[in-house]
Amino acid sequence: MALSPNVACAGVVLVALACVDADTIEPYWTHVAATVPSEASYQVPPPPLSEGVFPCSDCHDPELLPPNPERRELSVAHQEIELRHDEEHRWCLDCHDAAQRDQLRLASGVLVPFEESYRLCGQCHGDKYRDWRAGVHGRRTGSWDGQKSYMLCVHCHDSHRPRFQPIEPLPPPHRPERTP
Repeated sequence: MALSPNVACAGVVLVALACVDADTIEPYWTHVAATVPSEASYQVPPPPLSEGVFPCSDCHDPELLPPNPERRELSVAHQEIELRHDEEHRWCLDCHDAAQRDQLRLASGVLVPFEESYRLCGQCHGDKYRDWRAGVHGRRTGSWDGQKSYMLCVHCHDSHRPRFQPIEPLPPPHRPERTP
């Protein structure tokens, strides 16, 4: 009987931790980490990018339009964006790379494509990222024991304003009248 990579990996971790002392755990952890499915193993549909604004490099050419890291009200472009995402501490270039505008930038400086935006979101929202990978948060389709497709955070949340907006509840349905 073949085990899924996650079950097999969990078993290796338990065996490795049971068989080594603290001084020799590093080689085992390095081996175990290599068996964990990579970030690239998540199949996701393309992100819902705003029409006419991607690729960003069409307008954001660093030689023609140098990046302005200054926090300010946008007045030339992107005026429709209302930043309500830790706006006291965040600015556009905290997530969007200044030099490679068609990429997102992790806190470590690593560039990731928009299709891997979950890695960016997961830096601050670790509990949601953990739950998303487990299939508890967000939407996931596919086989329970096979290939899966995950929806990106931005399929449900506006990346610049992630809190769901309140909605007006609809009135209750009308009860049908009984016929004799």
